[in-house]
This record gives sequence, structure tokens and C-alpha cells, in this order.
Amino acid sequence: MTARDEPRSGEAPWWRDAVIYQIYVRSFADSGTRGVDGVGDLPGITSRLPYLRDLGVDAVWITPFYTSPQHDHGYDVADYRDIDPLFGTLADADTLVATAHDLDLRVIVDLVPNHTSDEHAWFRAALAAGPGSPERARYLFRDGRGPADAPGSEPPNNWQSVFGGPARTRVADGQWYLHLFYTTQPDRDWRNPEVGDMFADVLRFWLDRDVDGFRVDVAHGLYKEASLRDQVLDEDPATSEPKESMVARTLRDEPMWDQPEVHDVYRRWHEVLASYPGERMNVAEAWTQTPASMAKFVRPDEMSQAFNFSWLLADWSAQAFADVVTGTCEALADVGASPTWVLSNHDVIRHTTRYGGGPAGLARARAATLTMLALPGSSYLYQGEELGLEQVDVAPEDRQDPSWLRHRGATGEVGRDGCRVPIPWSGTSAPYGFGPGEGQPWIPQPADWASLTAQAQTGDDGSTLEFYRRALAARRGLPATTAESVRVDVDGDLLTITRAGLRVLLNCGESALPLPPGDVVVASGPVDGELPGWTAVWLTGQ
Repeated sequence: MTARDEPRSGEAPWWRDAVIYQIYVRSFADSGTRGVDGVGDLPGITSRLPYLRDLGVDAVWITPFYTSPQHDHGYDVADYRDIDPLFGTLADADTLVATAHDLDLRVIVDLVPNHTSDEHAWFRAALAAGPGSPERARYLFRDGRGPADAPGSEPPNNWQSVFGGPARTRVADGQWYLHLFYTTQPDRDWRNPEVGDMFADVLRFWLDRDVDGFRVDVAHGLYKEASLRDQVLDEDPATSEPKESMVARTLRDEPMWDQPEVHDVYRRWHEVLASYPGERMNVAEAWTQTPASMAKFVRPDEMSQAFNFSWLLADWSAQAFADVVTGTCEALADVGASPTWVLSNHDVIRHTTRYGGGPAGLARARAATLTMLALPGSSYLYQGEELGLEQVDVAPEDRQDPSWLRHRGATGEVGRDGCRVPIPWSGTSAPYGFGPGEGQPWIPQPADWASLTAQAQTGDDGSTLEFYRRALAARRGLPATTAESVRVDVDGDLLTITRAGLRVLLNCGESALPLPPGDVVVASGPVDGELPGWTAVWLTGQ
């Protein structure tokens, strides 16, 4: 048993108050060990782990690196027990985990249990075996509907894919399979016990390789209502289209999401994790409709944490942020779970851009981040936000997100490529040290990023990178606290959060406000006797 595996006497598990850094593997660092291809890989991540240690995070979450045809950039898994050659080998994964542990960093890997790739051995066997076979019963194949003169010619229900269009695709023998995401991502039938048994083995495979936890993709989607009935749609009168998106669903009838049986899966996984030494964890990506529904995923015998997207979705206002903090803490109080907080990830517009972009957007982003880091629970950071990166307007010919490729912009959405552009490390032109060679990486980088590289910002006290380093160092010095002990107050544009030994002030307005007495621990921008607009500060004393 290593020191990392030994329980911390009298202390909460490490993940309850950790800062976890999300790595989008394709866009973090290209080692060049597989030639010059402009795609990030596992050795590239390993080479940059000292940077993350010095940044001050506690753990890394790495997006899928498994064998995959890459139609959804790894979220279409063909083999859960191997590494895609695009990213390296199992030996590279072992080296990454061991190196991270040597640097006192934990490693969380991404799991995709809701669906597989259509190139997964099970799905290929299902297609070959035909209707009614045990192989086909691992997925959600059904006969279609249709008029008397064309029976089976229409999908068996009216469900829509998150990526646009029908959530059913017909195969050669006439049946239709369900895919809530891309057509190449068939949903499993979790009512088949073979599925649960297989995935418990996948958990053990990676736990045996010493990973510290799992981020569970679409954790709310594993079970569907057994009838697979039609969805009752809440239509937008202006468009007569279902009001649903990757980020915020407003549909109230959801037979494909958040079914009660899903919690049995996570109770089983809880037992698997508990059978290993140390403090192994899992965190749910569960887009539920209410805080109470989200809290069910983190009951003591289920998941360790669940992503809380309320902060990410909140408008820029003191009252909106206050409502998120109080609502989250109240929802989790009954189950004793720790909150999570996140402002950006690989599926949403970077928060610097969401807050207006430019100097104003960056000021708001830094202020929101500093406020978030003071809250009880865990904070999840997305690669590149510590550099102040904005959303990139990727040219249509360079876009690779399947959610855009499926409808080619017909819905007005541009996809998620803009937050997935490879991050800049050094130099004055692309690829900015991202990898060897002189060409652009897999998604082109902007020409004006030279001042945003990690190299350019290091040592510049006014840079966003050095601000993040100061903020994370200050967070490590905070005394432990619980959600119940936090007080939230709003006075116009001023949000005040009080926790043990600390006051956090966030000025959401444009005009400066008087700065109360106290010692400044860290601020998101210059403060001198007043709190400027769009600025946050931590104060002690008084």
C-alpha cells in the first residue's frame, strides 16, 4: 500500500475538496512519438504533468483515450480495455498514471457506459446475428412502425438525437437501433445483465492499473423507460421544434433520461470501488432537471460526486450566483454530499466568451473563477482557462464536431470545436509548442495567441496564468468547511460569501464599490481601497 492509498485519519476523502483539471486528450499536448500528426496523446500529457503540479491542481480528468474510430473523438468506444494507437499504448497509460502519482496528482479516466461505437465487437455481433438473437439484446433494436403498405418503414418512436435528427437508424434486415447521440453510437440495453457485468469488469481493469477514479459520461441515460414509448413534446410555438440542446433541456417528459433503475448500477459500482485500497471515486455527468434529482446520484451508497452545471448556466448577476450556491448546498444537505463547481468544459462555450469576451469577459471570468474556488466542495477546471482562452470561431471547413457535421449548421449551432482548439504552450506562431513540426494542429489555432502561451504568461504577475497559480495556492491554505457553514448575501451587484475565516466579495456591476476592511488574500484584479467592477476578492480579518 502506498502513501496515496492510506486513508487520511480524521480527514475527508481527497476528492471532496479537490481541484480537478480536465484534459481533452486530443488538444492538450502532442509528444510527436507517433510522428507529426497534430493530435495530442498520452506521452504528451505525461510531459506536461509538472506544469499541472506547479499550477496547483490535485487531479487530472482525461477524456476517452480508448480504441475508437473517433467519429465523436473518443466518446464512441470500440474497446474499453485498450488505448487507441492515435494516443499511445497501455504502457503509455501506465507511465502516465505512475508519473502523476509521483507528482502527487490523482488520475480520473472517462467512462462511456451509455453507448458504444458501432465498431465495438458486441455491436458487430448484433448486426450479424439478426433479430431476436442474444447478441442483439445487448442493444436497443426494435421493429419499426409504418402504414399497412410499408410496415416497419418508420422509426419505432419519436425520440430525437442530442446531435440532431431521429434517434433511430434502420439496418439492412429492417430493424431500428437507438442512438441518443451520433448514428455511430448505439445505446446499450442496460436491462440486459450482460451489460452490467461487462462494465463492472471494465472498472476493475482500470482500477487494477491504479487509476483513482472515473468520470461517467451521460450517467443519467443508461436506462430508458422499458416501453420505449413516444416522448410527449413541449414544442416551441415559434419553431414547432423540441426545445432541447446539449446544455439546457426544457422538456419535461423524458422517457430516455434519469430513470430510477440507473441508481442500481451506481450502487454496484460503489461496491466495486470500495473493494480497492485508497479513496477511489467517481463523478457523474448527469443532466437532471432539478437539484433534487441530481442529489440522488450522490447518496452515500452511489456516486462520489455529480457535476453541478447550475453555476455554468447562471446569468452574470449577484442574485443568480447566490441562488446557485444556496440551491446547490440545500439540495445536497440531505445526502451529505460535497458540491462540485464548474465554469467550462469540452461541451460548452468557454466562460470568458460567455461573459462577453475581450477584456470585460476576461475580467468577469477571473472574478467568477475566484469566487468558485472559495466555495466548499470540488472545483473542475478546463484546460486553457488558466490562460484566459476564449472560444474560437472555427471556420466551417475545419469543424469536426459530429453535432455540427450532422446538420451542417442548419440549426444555427456551430458545434463544440471552438472550445477544443489545442492549447498554446510557447512560441509566436502555430502550433505554439503544442507539438513538433510547424503546421497547424488538428483544429487550427488563431494567429493572435502568442501572448497567451503558458511560456509568455509565466512570470507576468498580471497574467491570467499567474492569477490562477496565486488563487490555487491561496485555496490550499483555506480551512476546511462544509456547505452548511457558508453564508450568502446579496446587496445589489455585490455578492458576499462568508465561510470559516474568509469573506469573498464579487462585484457583478460595472462601477466600483467601497472595499470593506480586511486583509487581501487574493484578488482577480487590482484592488486599492475599492472593489472595481467585475472583480472578486478574498478578505480575512475584521
